Amino acid sequence: MHRIKGIFYCLLIVTGILSLPNRAEAQPGLAKTFLADLKKATAIVVLADGAKAPAGAFVIGRQWKSNLCRLTLKNTSGRPMAIKEVIVFELNHGLPPNTPIYGEGFQKLSQTGGTLAVPKDLGGYTDRGHYKIPEPEGLRTVYGMLTLQLSANARLLLATTSCNRFISRFSFDAQRLRISMDCENLVLQPGRQWELEEFMAVEGPEREKLYDQLTTAIARHHPRLHKIAEPMGWSSWASFGPNVTAKNVMDNAEWIKKNMPQLKYIQIDDGYQSSMGDWLDVGTSFGGDLGQVLRQIKATGRQPAIWVAPFIASPESKLFKEHPDWMVKDENGQPLRSDRIGFGGWRLAPWYVLDGTNPAVQQHLTAVFKTLREKWGCTYFKLDANYWGAIHGGVHYDKNATRIEAYRRGMEAIRKGAGDAFLLGCNHPIWASLGLIDGSRSSNDVDYSWQSFKTTGKENLLRGWQNGRLWWNDPDCILLGGRATDHRPTDDEYLFHATVIYATGGLLLSGDDLPNLPAGKVALLKKLVPPSGVAARFENENFEVGITPSEKGTVYSLFNWGDTTTERIIKLPAGSYRLTDKWTGKSLGVFRNRYVVPALQPHSARLIEAKKEK
Repeated sequence: MHRIKGIFYCLLIVTGILSLPNRAEAQPGLAKTFLADLKKATAIVVLADGAKAPAGAFVIGRQWKSNLCRLTLKNTSGRPMAIKEVIVFELNHGLPPNTPIYGEGFQKLSQTGGTLAVPKDLGGYTDRGHYKIPEPEGLRTVYGMLTLQLSANARLLLATTSCNRFISRFSFDAQRLRISMDCENLVLQPGRQWELEEFMAVEGPEREKLYDQLTTAIARHHPRLHKIAEPMGWSSWASFGPNVTAKNVMDNAEWIKKNMPQLKYIQIDDGYQSSMGDWLDVGTSFGGDLGQVLRQIKATGRQPAIWVAPFIASPESKLFKEHPDWMVKDENGQPLRSDRIGFGGWRLAPWYVLDGTNPAVQQHLTAVFKTLREKWGCTYFKLDANYWGAIHGGVHYDKNATRIEAYRRGMEAIRKGAGDAFLLGCNHPIWASLGLIDGSRSSNDVDYSWQSFKTTGKENLLRGWQNGRLWWNDPDCILLGGRATDHRPTDDEYLFHATVIYATGGLLLSGDDLPNLPAGKVALLKKLVPPSGVAARFENENFEVGITPSEKGTVYSLFNWGDTTTERIIKLPAGSYRLTDKWTGKSLGVFRNRYVVPALQPHSARLIEAKKEK
């Protein structure tokens, strides 16, 4: 009935019979009313067959302490029961259907914006469409956290602050909100209790301060790892892809040694291995002994970094042929082909998936990374395709483990072997990776085009709140050169891209073939060194003016995402400030109260530093 009402309501909006409420006119206390209703919302246990659990069969504990809620589930039925999900809160939310939202994806290629009534995919590889992760009752679903902007000065943030066993889901439409834990049909024995994930619900006027509360709460369950202070380097992927050769790598390593030694890591990003899964066997196309190349990198004073997709195995790999019993199984006990339940993989697919709950797999992962770290000297690992380690729809060695536990156990085995090396998660389950990685890729791959600069830029800035709080964000490579076969971006668009990289405050990895990069672009690259480590703070998700504190003052990132000239205004604190254009080095003068850029060109950005006058 609620869905029918929702469809009717949306039709009235589309036909103009009913207008959407203005968020700026949202009644006072709407956020507090919502939170009060949330705490009284229905809680339901759904069994493996889809039926609701009988009354009295379970006790769902919801213990609130300020903005945090401890969630538990106890079986009081007297018999074992398989549980599909625990709906910890379900309610008619009472919020305007045009309320803007932002929600995280299960994996990093999926993000959701838009509104409650009309959600919008922000990533090109969605959880529900590309990876085919089922959504409860067809409701649009995000994972880990959901924000709602009720008005210019009123926001709600709903999230789980831990992810040890269960993934949290926030499912919604124009009327309903359902917050649930995916229990994957695991059996809860009579008299036993599960600790679900801790939940947070906060409201306030400022976007960044709400995220501060969330990341502080997450840190109590998943402390941030601290390995390296300023991760900077070079990656082979953008320029060479899977066809990279040992010569390509060493040409760039030698150039960096002579011209830009601040770039510490040389990352061989795919293309060296004989097959997906056989990470210690080098393919013939690489044109060199991998161990020798890694030692040569170290001889230049750089640190060897390498791409590994630890949880996957191609059908032709020795790993799969020799150890099919190590793989996640299907319902018939056979290795699960990933394309049966979702995306099969982007090369040498369909992939099979190592089962992180299997002790033999854990030993294997530890041994592989111990070899790469101790024998071959790698001090940085880009871990790609990590999503598959938490693949849905499979059967695990440990029948009492969720897919989140399978992934986390596998990652712990990797960490054990990698020792003090830096671990970067890529194409990974975001919430399931909390506390396990040093860096997190925050966007899709970037390429030499304005559309890529724009879309990956928005993806990165939407996740800026994670940088420096949970881990180092990796906004993917800074690209400044272009290739002969590319339609090269304009100079303004390259500066836009460079300003996004600065504003993320994250890793700095050059993706150009540096020996062929023009001198002017090299000079621009050097101006990004070192990364600030602090993401710019924005008032809202329009990302027009970002503020980054620095040792010398404050840096303002001004963006024009559109196709027409626009005005941007810097609001200065009390006092007089000398402003400098960081890209050109040009002094702009001394200003009080504000600085106006009256005509910021389309597809362009400015980076302006403000220093207080004495």
